[in-house]
Amino acid sequence: MSAEIKALLIAEGGVDIDERLLGRVTTPASGPGAGLKSFFFRFGNHRVRLGVKHGSRYKATLEGDEVVIREGEREIIRGYLEDALAHCPEQAFITVSERCIFDCKYCPVPLLGGHIKSTNDVIKIIEEIERTPALRSQLKAISLTTGVEESAEEEVKRIAQVVRAVRRFNVPIGVEVYPTADSNRLLKEAGATEIKYNVETVDRRIFKRVCPGLSIDAICAALSDAVQLFGKNHVFTNILIGLGESDETVIAGMEKLARLGVISSLRAVVEHPLRAEQTEMRRPSAERLLRLARKEREILDKHGLRADFAETMCAACTGCDLIPHKDV
Repeated sequence: MSAEIKALLIAEGGVDIDERLLGRVTTPASGPGAGLKSFFFRFGNHRVRLGVKHGSRYKATLEGDEVVIREGEREIIRGYLEDALAHCPEQAFITVSERCIFDCKYCPVPLLGGHIKSTNDVIKIIEEIERTPALRSQLKAISLTTGVEESAEEEVKRIAQVVRAVRRFNVPIGVEVYPTADSNRLLKEAGATEIKYNVETVDRRIFKRVCPGLSIDAICAALSDAVQLFGKNHVFTNILIGLGESDETVIAGMEKLARLGVISSLRAVVEHPLRAEQTEMRRPSAERLLRLARKEREILDKHGLRADFAETMCAACTGCDLIPHKDV
């Protein structure tokens, strides 16, 4: 039942917990959950990132060294807190540009006016992890994500420079950016191990409405080219679930992407208060998340792909999604 429990927790989006019980609370600077507090919880072989959600039907308490999650008097699961090195466990997962010129209607980043990290800022974050004995041995990867401060082309050049600088830490490097005509070559030559370009939604009508200024065809073309350069099981994308798309559309999209050699992460939408009035968003049910994740595993198996081979970014972390070959 562990996959079902993780699906329930993802569908709820968070738990009611006394923040004084938490260690390293994370506040994402990118993506639909930007600016919202969260923490990592492990039970068995599963990891889930949970928002701090006062008023949730699930309440978490500390009993000895275990965290117990209950619904009313009924115990749901018990497990342990995990420290986030930088954004997530076992990785320095760093948002370089916390600003974006695009105006995707589910994403709060353009409205937050965040910080732009220099290459030295990124290096200092990783060096701080390496200076901390309890954390140093946990560092397995560096993952870099970014908004778009001025242009996609300039952002890719910025990230390529950061990649070259962090190669000295001798761990795999994942990169999540908006693609350009040269992004695959530039990032591969810089030293990136894995690449992620997010299609966001595979429903073209919804994409046109919620991602003005972006091109789903350009993203898919870059993903296809990336497989040739980065290799099998090293190219990824996010598909948001909960923007009004049908299961049939999602399944057809996963199939098309898998034929290209691309592994999808199915990401439940975050009903961020800064975007709640701008587009239709509905957190998917646990049953829907499980159904789609199990279908994705079938699709990946058919095309000889393995999500559990991921070394960096979301598929390696597993905190936000049900990952085939790991959770289902």
